[in-house]
Amino acid sequence: MRAGDRTSLEWHGFGDLSRDLLYELLRFRQAIFVVEQRCAYPDLDGLDQRAEHLLLRVDGELAGCLRLIPFPDEARVKIGRVAVVEKRRRQGLARSLMKEALARCRRDFSDCTVALTGQTYLAPFYETFGFAVTSAPYDDYGLSHVDMKLRSADARHPGTAEGRARDP
Repeated sequence: MRAGDRTSLEWHGFGDLSRDLLYELLRFRQAIFVVEQRCAYPDLDGLDQRAEHLLLRVDGELAGCLRLIPFPDEARVKIGRVAVVEKRRRQGLARSLMKEALARCRRDFSDCTVALTGQTYLAPFYETFGFAVTSAPYDDYGLSHVDMKLRSADARHPGTAEGRARDP
């Protein structure tokens, strides 16, 4: 899928990731979540194997990613590990990732609740897609996070308030 002239979005199941692509993805996430945010946490949490991974490239270079994890026994799907490389932030790339993830949720997981856990300061961004905070802020390895769920009325038309959002 093309997201713009120089930007592309690619979905990959874990088993479809080559060794080199898996290394590139894990190194990318480590650079942002562990090094940049100075947060030693267990990124390799055992959920990647059942996730669908969305990679965003600009001019062929990995610039963003997220993962979509289905929990079929709970009728729930979770968006996680949303990241955009620092030099590409505030260009609408996180918005492109989220729009594509929500389109995939509507297409493949229409009977599931869509949830995410996000850093507290990003809650207003996710709210523009129809997510609502469902927990009090809590510490997750030194960073404040909240749980969020997509409101059912917004599940079909997320992102309608995108003009109000700041793009991380």
